[in-house]
Amino acid sequence: MGQKVHPIGFRIGVIRDWQSRWYAERERPMLIEEDAKIRRFIKKRLSQAAVSRVEIERSPGRLKLIIWTARPGLIIGRGGRGAEDLREDISKLVGGKQVHVAIEEIRQPELDAQLVAESIAQQIEKRIAYKRAMKQAVLRSMRAGAKGIKVRCAGRLAGAEMARVETIKDGKIPLHTLRADIDYGFAEAKTTYGHIGIKVWIYRGEVLAGRRKVEPSEEEILEARRTEIRERSERRRPRREPKPVPEQSADTGTEASTDDGGAE
Repeated sequence: MGQKVHPIGFRIGVIRDWQSRWYAERERPMLIEEDAKIRRFIKKRLSQAAVSRVEIERSPGRLKLIIWTARPGLIIGRGGRGAEDLREDISKLVGGKQVHVAIEEIRQPELDAQLVAESIAQQIEKRIAYKRAMKQAVLRSMRAGAKGIKVRCAGRLAGAEMARVETIKDGKIPLHTLRADIDYGFAEAKTTYGHIGIKVWIYRGEVLAGRRKVEPSEEEILEARRTEIRERSERRRPRREPKPVPEQSADTGTEASTDDGGAE
């Protein structure tokens, strides 16, 4: 089952939470459509800001948006003017409701599957070889601390007549383990030969059941990098065998004591 279903939806309620957090009865279809409209608007408006996901929380007459991005400065703007303009435009989009916008930084974009997939798609659109883009993405994610990653590209790769699927994998991806923190992302590269779909799975370690994944702090990231560098240097350093210590025979000690006694 874990091999077929959406990795994030499979773990909702265990280690992941919903991206839309609100309750409604009669207005549910309208609010679901409104959430989709807000996400499409933000993705289009902030296409260069590396937005991974948008979380939406609702209360009576109030709307809160949590935007997870790797480039918060592009959204906030000078003096916070960019975030204020975005809030006003979204308020007009949803019919004048009170809107609050919170911007959260993604400290390690190499471990965010959606951002990795979008990065590969952008490189393919710029006519960079798809294999090179895939290999570089895998290498950067593993260096950033991923336990495993799988990248799959499907379509008319390199302009081939027949569409095919290419997959690159490193490490392990335990899709059936619910406590495994596996992130999933999908993006499309629009080329002259057609669309190329990119899927990315990133395994970031295990999480205890009932606990949400918390973004690591800067100190934790630096400490992890120092530990990795230290381990690599220890692996490369040749081991030196200790020199054997010469053993003293018992006869030498006896002779020395005899000589001392004679001297006295």
